[in-house]
Amino acid sequence: MRDDRQIKILIGLGVAAAILLGKIFYIQIINGKYKADSISNSIVKEIIYPTRGVIYDRNGKIIVGNKVAYDIMVTPREVGEFDTLALASVLNVEPRLIIDKMAEYKANLRRIGFQSVAMIKQVPAETYMSFDEVKYQFPGFYGQVRSIRDYPINAGGNLLGYVSEVDAAYIKAHPDEYSVGDYIGKTGIEAAREKDLRGEKGYHIYIRNARGRIESSYKDGAEDKEASPGHDIMTTIDADLQRYGQMLMRNKAGAVVALEPSTGEILAIVSSPGIDVSMLADIGKHYEEISSNPYKPMFNRAVQAYYPPGSCFKIANALIGLQEGVLTPSETHPCYRGYQYAADHKLACHSHKSPIDMEESIMMSCNAYYCYVLRNILDNKKYSSIEESMDMWNRYVGSFGFGKKLGSDFPSELGGNIPSAKTYNKAYGKGRWNSNSVISLSIGQGEIAVTPLHLANFCATIANRGWYKIPHLVKEYEDIHIDPKYYERHYTMVDTTQFPKVIKGMWRAVNSAPGAGGTAWIAHVDGLDICGKTGTAQNPRGEDNSVFMCFAPMDNPKIAVAAYVEYGGFGATFAAPIASLMVEKYLNGEIPWGDRKDLEARMKSSYLLNRVRIRRR
Repeated sequence: MRDDRQIKILIGLGVAAAILLGKIFYIQIINGKYKADSISNSIVKEIIYPTRGVIYDRNGKIIVGNKVAYDIMVTPREVGEFDTLALASVLNVEPRLIIDKMAEYKANLRRIGFQSVAMIKQVPAETYMSFDEVKYQFPGFYGQVRSIRDYPINAGGNLLGYVSEVDAAYIKAHPDEYSVGDYIGKTGIEAAREKDLRGEKGYHIYIRNARGRIESSYKDGAEDKEASPGHDIMTTIDADLQRYGQMLMRNKAGAVVALEPSTGEILAIVSSPGIDVSMLADIGKHYEEISSNPYKPMFNRAVQAYYPPGSCFKIANALIGLQEGVLTPSETHPCYRGYQYAADHKLACHSHKSPIDMEESIMMSCNAYYCYVLRNILDNKKYSSIEESMDMWNRYVGSFGFGKKLGSDFPSELGGNIPSAKTYNKAYGKGRWNSNSVISLSIGQGEIAVTPLHLANFCATIANRGWYKIPHLVKEYEDIHIDPKYYERHYTMVDTTQFPKVIKGMWRAVNSAPGAGGTAWIAHVDGLDICGKTGTAQNPRGEDNSVFMCFAPMDNPKIAVAAYVEYGGFGATFAAPIASLMVEKYLNGEIPWGDRKDLEARMKSSYLLNRVRIRRR
């Protein structure tokens, strides 16, 4: 009986042992997953960073490329005893830098774990090679080769944007896409097309021994992954025109935007003062200098600054008046150095002939004329109240793209402001305001706020005789596709037949003989048929802002430009010369010797930043 029990116990133990051995065999030999799990704490991934996509201009010129950079990396948990003076000597740094860095890593060892961090970024190639020869003396330290951005053409830091290391907050929000040491496009095209440009990381997997030292490749590299480079981007930018616009706007505050009217493609977008591309490759080194600059170079005035459009807006009111039937091209209005809209209030105007018709009002930029036009629009008897006519005016203006984001692919674009009846009911009280209360809207002042991109788009809309395509920066190229919305035409509420009537006045503003009254004669270029409109926008902080928009040629236009120069005075003083030089450069390729060359030299050498009143917090 006892022998039977012993036999049963032995059999049971044998079965249990067989099951256990079978399970071990299955885990270790058959099922690789468990084997991988068992060594998951003993493997290390060495990240291979992809080459970021190249950015081209519309003509195939590289405006953002890549170059090799050398970083000195450290895996803190793998660092043993080492000679600090020797390492500092080979890296050509102060010993204190290494001591402080290692103290910082030691304090954060739990968080860092076996991760590698960049101790010194972008060391010279000679330093990297010297270190590579002796790195065996410094366990835990190694060199890493990566690519950083290179800028062969100074095509605008604000336009291109910069790339910087991701911060902890962004990593937390995107844990599956980014980790410590990754870089991301922060502004400009780099940010707008981050997903296309960034590429996909690769890695080598290594096995660590019990002491944390790298021992061998995991599975002989079978599970390593090669990095995939980012996609190249072709922009709509003309790099030469962009660079030229930056030179003209140097030492001035404001912006210049140039569009191709038929496509909505942005040819140039200049914000000044801006970020020089020489600072972009190592933005961290220059960030404090840039961010503390009182002229705010990181603020992109082309798409973020709110400005009154000034007299350029008269064209919008003329078109609305024509469409509403309260204005005809032959209709005349008087001007007695302005418009008296109250017993003790007058909206002033410069001296010119009186009365004048619509074409002459555009050519001479008469303020009084547009006071009459706006009043006729708002006091139109077909509307039951000033609120109804005001809201209709608001809708007309909105159809030109004002008062909203245009929807461009440029990041951080703002929408501006166009007032409505609600605006004035809130300011004055319902029934307590009339057309004279808002008379400043007639000349693009008051509560109207636009960006230079809005103005350029408005000018392109006029050039197209009543429609626009949303301005954009990226072209279809290889694997890169753009949103179909950029191919759509957006028609205004003004019939296309009305636009040629105002274009004649814009042509006369530029091409009338000096002394004939044209406010933009300084923008004339023989053979180009430039059509334009000056603006002198009131500036409560100092000298008026200089504004000008133009397109050329008059028929089948190839370019539309808006220039806005803060504290620049009359529209013809700075904005008109700059915009017309941009047109001439783009269409003719050069500025010939003579008066236009002298004008170019004056624009390049003019210094207006001393006029800018810096607003401090």
